[in-house]
Amino acid sequence: MNKQKVLINCDAISKIYKKGKQEIKPLQELDLDIYQGEFLALMGPSGSGKTTLLNLLAGIDTPSGGRLTFNGTEITNFSRRKLTKFRADNIGYIFQLYHLVPVLTAYENVELPLLIQPMSGKERHKRVSKAMELANISDRAGHYPNQLSGGQEQRVAIARALVSDPPLIVADEPTGDLDQESARKILELLKYLCTELDKTVVMVTHDPNAAAYADRTLHLEKGVLKEEADVAH
Repeated sequence: MNKQKVLINCDAISKIYKKGKQEIKPLQELDLDIYQGEFLALMGPSGSGKTTLLNLLAGIDTPSGGRLTFNGTEITNFSRRKLTKFRADNIGYIFQLYHLVPVLTAYENVELPLLIQPMSGKERHKRVSKAMELANISDRAGHYPNQLSGGQEQRVAIARALVSDPPLIVADEPTGDLDQESARKILELLKYLCTELDKTVVMVTHDPNAAAYADRTLHLEKGVLKEEADVAH
């Protein structure tokens, strides 16, 4: 982890949703620096704002207030089109339930994000092969999702998140649907991405055992950062 370089700066960011006449505030003036190469875990009860924060960091949503800066560029007021390009260039998203396309092979699922990029078929093949090798799932390239175990499906999803070589990987409960051994292997892979490839990983989890793999664990409660603790290894 490069503690000298801040990849993401959250400066008093807040999020407000309107539900009829009621205002819901999942995040309230949150300040946070996330470093390049860091493995960060976000914990907290349901409704605490974890996924809202993850979606803001990933450019899926925009803050209602405050400033969000990514690698020196403020993205707070990006248009929908600029945010789409920002996500394609900078973000890999890993979901708990994989979100693989059932009619596509593992290889084709990993290739999907590259189909909107201007590159040759040869370059796409090179990137897909490399991502699948990193995720240790190359031997299942021709298999469909229903022919894979949960752990294998999650490895395909990680390879898909890696294929465009983004600096930030965000993971929403990536081990929540896996058995203990599969979860351990996924968490070791995420740790490897940080330590060996200098990727930044931000992971939402309810599991303290999963959070123990992170360099830092932040606790959210009702949209407020309540506690920040280094996790011992």
